[in-house]
Amino acid sequence: MEYNFLPTTNIKVSKICLGTMTWGRQNTTQEAFDQMNFSLEHGVNFFDTAELYPVPATADKYAVTEEIIGKWFYENKNREKIILATKIAGPGAYTAHIRKTGFKGKSIDEAVDGSLKRLKTDYIDLYQLHWPERITNTFGNRSFQYSNDTWEDNFLEILEKLYRIIKSGKVRQIGLSNENPWGIMKFLEYSKESLPKMITIQNPYSLLNRLFEVGSSEICKRENIGLLGYSPLGFGILTGKYFDNKIPENSRLNLFPNLKRYNSKNSMNASLMYNKIARKYNISLTHLALSFVNDRPFVTSNIIGATNLKQLEENIKSIEIKLSDEIIKEINEVHELYPNPAP
Repeated sequence: MEYNFLPTTNIKVSKICLGTMTWGRQNTTQEAFDQMNFSLEHGVNFFDTAELYPVPATADKYAVTEEIIGKWFYENKNREKIILATKIAGPGAYTAHIRKTGFKGKSIDEAVDGSLKRLKTDYIDLYQLHWPERITNTFGNRSFQYSNDTWEDNFLEILEKLYRIIKSGKVRQIGLSNENPWGIMKFLEYSKESLPKMITIQNPYSLLNRLFEVGSSEICKRENIGLLGYSPLGFGILTGKYFDNKIPENSRLNLFPNLKRYNSKNSMNASLMYNKIARKYNISLTHLALSFVNDRPFVTSNIIGATNLKQLEENIKSIEIKLSDEIIKEINEVHELYPNPAP
């Protein structure tokens, strides 16, 4: 395994991060335990979760994933071996069962305390805002959305709340998720008033979605913020399992057809071309896709997800694959033909 430090900290995390959003819905508690044990045995010390998980978010499954992780910590007494990240859910119709106040009032304090209790720990290493509270273009929306709101006032309020929580010892570091360049820069601006800095951002990043490279990647390098890339396999499209119009019975696209943005015609065409590159150089499409993300200079850790140990093993082994300049050149040629088909 290879490791990076979370920017501006002495916290060392594996370049492969274990994602957990299937636990409690697609995966049983025992399967989740097996994944955590296997990951830790293979050098993965960074786990990412959220109060929202498992997905899709429903009231009857609220925060079950955090509870599973907490049970694993309790039974194995190994909390200190893991760098743990979780998130507070943003506002939306599909999170109304969690809260309707966004990040306002006591929402962040209550969310942190709830996560601590479920995770059976007294601290969270990295606490993230799952998505912006303001209306903006996230989750596959290519167009710019503008709302004449007063959200600008909220940056300072949120950082002040998080500062108090950090001072209490409940949270070590803070980060963003599904955020855009303007939001990143505003949080940086307000953090200069003796407030904590957002040190990471968790956004989608894959061969099918390189939008992060436009604007946000430069911010990360110049301002020392690390990308925690999620959906590096484009919801499984970049494994090849959906080729030839196949939709496996227990696959995510079969279970959650509303996530169709990953399964466009252009996504499939691009994936077929990436598969040709992988076969040419005698590596799997999965390894091509993951190793590309692993070694981007603005990526701190690559969040992988799996529903079985065979998938997990292949994902973790991607750290052993290094792409040549020639392979990167061919990847970029495909990207020119099919730029960002799964935003």
